[in-house]
Amino acid sequence: MNLANKLTIFRIILVPIMVIFAYLPLGGDVYGVTTAMIIMEVIFIIASITDKLDGYIARSRNQVTTFGKFLDPLADKILVLAAMVILVEKGLLPAWIPVIVLAREFIVSGFRLIAVEKGGKVIAASIWGKLKTVTQMIALIFAFIDVHGFFAFVNGGISGFALVINIITSVMMAISVVATVFSGWNYLASGKDLFKE
Repeated sequence: MNLANKLTIFRIILVPIMVIFAYLPLGGDVYGVTTAMIIMEVIFIIASITDKLDGYIARSRNQVTTFGKFLDPLADKILVLAAMVILVEKGLLPAWIPVIVLAREFIVSGFRLIAVEKGGKVIAASIWGKLKTVTQMIALIFAFIDVHGFFAFVNGGISGFALVINIITSVMMAISVVATVFSGWNYLASGKDLFKE
């Protein structure tokens, strides 16, 4: 097993560790952010770095494998959805956001299966897909240290550093949701010929 695949597996292993910390009664906080949330933040950042690193290593060393092609996007989805579910349970993210993300992933995955069955047509990632990935990661990184929740700043009562964090988290998350919807639509529109039969 090459290094890129090991990093992908490591990313998957980090997910249950992150989930465990969501339930540990750790005391103390920094500017209102609990120790558990800070640890989960660090774990998520490390996992996000391995996401970029394993792809780079696989391409630069010409070590792209079928196993890696299968596991890498799966690891990304598990990481993102696990983080979102934790934030929903903490009351920091509305449930409809991971529902949209999950629905998009099911639709795109099903569509890819049909595309392969009909002749292996590969649809390139659009600008919407790239925007979704970048804004999603930024939003989730900030969400773990945002103690107020999605778009809480519109109600007032937040100031200073906490206000900046909440605005960044909320705006990035909103952009990622829009990009999620449009990237899913782009997949369907790019391969609409597959549904003509």
